[in-house]
Amino acid sequence: MPLLSRRLFGNALLAAPLLGASPAAVTIAAAATPAAPSPVIRRRVGRFEVTFLLDGYIDFPYAVFTGIAPDALEGAARGLHIARPTGVRSGFTQWLIRDGRHTVLVDAGPAGTVSPTSGRLPQALAAAGVQPAQVEAVIATHLHVDHIAGLVAGGRRVFPNAEVFADRRDVAHFTDPAKAAAAPDLLKSSFQAASELVRLYPRLQRVDGARSIIPGVTTFDLAGHTPGQVGVRIEDGGQSLLLVSDMLFHPGLHPAHPGIGILFEQDRAAADASRARFFDQAAAEGAPLAATHMPFPGVGRIIRSGSARTWLPADFDYAA
Repeated sequence: MPLLSRRLFGNALLAAPLLGASPAAVTIAAAATPAAPSPVIRRRVGRFEVTFLLDGYIDFPYAVFTGIAPDALEGAARGLHIARPTGVRSGFTQWLIRDGRHTVLVDAGPAGTVSPTSGRLPQALAAAGVQPAQVEAVIATHLHVDHIAGLVAGGRRVFPNAEVFADRRDVAHFTDPAKAAAAPDLLKSSFQAASELVRLYPRLQRVDGARSIIPGVTTFDLAGHTPGQVGVRIEDGGQSLLLVSDMLFHPGLHPAHPGIGILFEQDRAAADASRARFFDQAAAEGAPLAATHMPFPGVGRIIRSGSARTWLPADFDYAA
């Protein structure tokens, strides 16, 4: 981010009170124009081919973010040239991991539940030459509806031969009837989708933060955004890629400002602390990251300069 824009955005944050809107008062407004067919982008990580699949997009209204007042966020977004009348545009990216022996999908998208421009994962998989029955494992980074709705269609499993992996804490949380009853309206669909997932995928594997899924692909703990959000580390031949789900929303927000969250986070303090901790760790490690909602394909690194953290998009991988 240019220095001038960073200053503008930072000043807006310093002046902004915490968001006071209640979750029930916020409406997610989808973009009106249908999405074009999903692009397919591939990236090599050692022996792995990682295919980035775009399921669609949504415009998150300014009032859905926490840690900054909506008008301050809109003003800062205008200074960064990312403001839209309907909010900040966000994509839904899923990842397909193949090594010639295994086929693993990370997340399954919203399947049209939160935006009419979403639900294009089946077309994206077809463009990548993969049929749902070929997917042997699906890793759910967390159980918000925009990451798991694509696992089920018409009361049936979309991936009939797949084991699903999800963190034990998220499964317990999102299938708890008392928590479902007390959840704000914005989260009701996530509880419903999680219950459907557990019912239809009896081979669901409950992981405890870290788990080896196949050799070279492991989950790791990113709890905060939800009680059991996990990331996925792909590593082989001295190369790595970290799939970090909802740890970053947009380069205009993250990683510079870990205190900006979203109303879907039921424990705001835990989410903010998790972001701040992870941003520092990622900057120190220097590994490339991929995040669900960053502008597609959403690959880059967190770079530290003094006390400031910035997002550096990765070069296009011409060899993939």
